[in-house]
Amino acid sequence: MTIGSEALRQDVWLANQVIPKAGLAQLTWGNVSGVDRDGGYFLIKPSGVSYDDLTPDMLVPVDLETGKVLGGDLRPSVDTESHRAFYLAWPSIGGITHTHSTNAVAFAQANRDIPVLGTTHADTFNGPVPVTRGLTPEECATDYEFNTGQVIIELIGDDEAAAGMPGALVANHGPFTWGVSPKKSVEHAIIVEAVAEMAIKTLALNPDAFTPQHLQERHFKRKHGPGAYYGNPGATKS
Repeated sequence: MTIGSEALRQDVWLANQVIPKAGLAQLTWGNVSGVDRDGGYFLIKPSGVSYDDLTPDMLVPVDLETGKVLGGDLRPSVDTESHRAFYLAWPSIGGITHTHSTNAVAFAQANRDIPVLGTTHADTFNGPVPVTRGLTPEECATDYEFNTGQVIIELIGDDEAAAGMPGALVANHGPFTWGVSPKKSVEHAIIVEAVAEMAIKTLALNPDAFTPQHLQERHFKRKHGPGAYYGNPGATKS
């Protein structure tokens, strides 16, 4: 029996297909998952399978509480335990994306936040996209992937904070993003990469560039929160 609703499988499969189309990863260096909280499981891309070969029925179901694979004969992504850590910490999220997109990884490898240098960034992220502390030798030696998730949770905070900052960089590793759905999580991955590229180019032109706090707040609030007025009812926000 195939575990996982057809609708969720389709959503997660389509979101994974966005990764190569958007240029977010080389080879198989990225994955998207989606959760069914009522069912107590999430679906994630299998490890090492190319996006061209991936089909919806190949997605791996994983028990949300235990991390046990619930069906199929494929191994889940090596990042599965990081995804599970986020789902357990943040009840409002429905999808998670991890990539190795070039410009975001450059900031991660530099151990540097992606700064807010313009309104494109402020439209989605309520502040700099932060980078975690480095993992300790002990955290790398045991439960490495779960601890990778934990250092982001430690950095971001609670569920409400995760909604305002739907992405972070793992030091020396790369970006993880999340959202209310698999589709939204991969959209956030696209935005992280875009603002990282913009930041690198902006800082090359002007190392002292910055955006006033009042402008940052205006752009974030017009898309998010009770007073938001961007978009139209029933339309997909972008």
